[in-house]
Amino acid sequence: MINLNEVEQTNRMIEQESLDVRTITLGISLLDCISNRLDELNKNVYNKITTVAKDLVATGAAIERKYGIPIVNKRISLTPISIIGASACKTPDDFVSLAQTIDRAAKEVDVNFVGGYSALVSKGMTTADLNLIKSIPKALSLTERVCSSVNVGSTKTGIDMDAVKLLGEVILETAELTKDQDSIGCAKFVVFCNAPDDNPFMAGAFHGITEGDSVINVGVSGPGVVKTAIAKVRGADFGTLCETIKKTAFQITRVGQLVAQEAAERLNVPFGIVDLSLAPTPAVGDSVADILEEIGLEYVGAPGTTAALALLNDHVKKGGVMASSYVGGLSGAFIPVSEDQGMINAVQAGALTIEKLEAMTCVCSVGLDMIAIPGDTTASTISGIIADEMAIGMINQKTTAVRIIPVKGKKVGDIVEFGGLLGYAPVMPVSNFSCEAFINRGGRIPAPIHSFKN
Repeated sequence: MINLNEVEQTNRMIEQESLDVRTITLGISLLDCISNRLDELNKNVYNKITTVAKDLVATGAAIERKYGIPIVNKRISLTPISIIGASACKTPDDFVSLAQTIDRAAKEVDVNFVGGYSALVSKGMTTADLNLIKSIPKALSLTERVCSSVNVGSTKTGIDMDAVKLLGEVILETAELTKDQDSIGCAKFVVFCNAPDDNPFMAGAFHGITEGDSVINVGVSGPGVVKTAIAKVRGADFGTLCETIKKTAFQITRVGQLVAQEAAERLNVPFGIVDLSLAPTPAVGDSVADILEEIGLEYVGAPGTTAALALLNDHVKKGGVMASSYVGGLSGAFIPVSEDQGMINAVQAGALTIEKLEAMTCVCSVGLDMIAIPGDTTASTISGIIADEMAIGMINQKTTAVRIIPVKGKKVGDIVEFGGLLGYAPVMPVSNFSCEAFINRGGRIPAPIHSFKN
């Protein structure tokens, strides 16, 4: 049980160190909405979302008032729409109409984002999967709150390289259709390997088919809190540093547990998981990069960066699992570029490159996240970047992801403004050498040898 004294102990963290509950995400199963008629499907989906989620935002606001804990976003995740639309959606445009229905429902209940415009294609694509993937550029350009994801690989199945190739083209088309907004449509789309079913964070959230009818998942963030804590042990040995991170992560996770339990009780929905991820914001002092630099790096990207991130990620998880029996999602440390002022500073100083970021993703919670690249980057190069990151996830039995933004009309060194939690980003260089022949091979990269554990 959690008592109010534990919350009162976190007041300083909330007021001075940017502690927040990043999101309460209500997962909703749409399996009972399936119909072979598109009009009926749209009606069923709209009614289900607006009924189940009608009190979500008000509940979040009430919890904020009761405990004084900021809840930044209220979100919804849905059963992967390629499954829900398989019977009724015969064309990409049919799926677009469903995306617009979901967007209207999200606006009606006033959530910030809704995830689940997704397909799971780690071993192959159905006709519905293919139609949904082809619809993504138009769907994201015509909606405001819909987020999309595609899982193209797993340790058990390998990597669907046909999907990887197609998604390079999809990302470029999405960038083109939203070029008047600095290609922001790409910020609402992520490619996964080993995607979790219970992730509350966008753009990758979806309500897995192994989940119940509905569930509350909470995502907590507190990089400012961790930085302040480890600043107090500056110069201490690694044992002291690790204990400090672990104890701080424990305190942060307890706040998430409290909010999750309260939200679940008020909404009469089961509690799912707490996702403790040190997810930064553009605000100064709310940066994962600042933590790594406090550990002892001049800039993120310096030698030692990957080791420092591995240490941080592991002890965040260790503290989190002691604080809640149900820690899940991604949980650890995010390293987006645009959302982290310290990362931006490191890129502008020349300390941090995409290649170093890729190395860091071997030990972080997600992968290449919110990275702006030149708008004239080829589709095959984007597919190659995706393939590299998926291979890291597949071989290392971990979740990895790519959220990359080829910004039309922008070149290396330009600054792209996304606004809000998405922040701004310098456009980073990518390799000019081609991987087109590799991407064009088609087919599937088989699962690694260590996947055979049955």
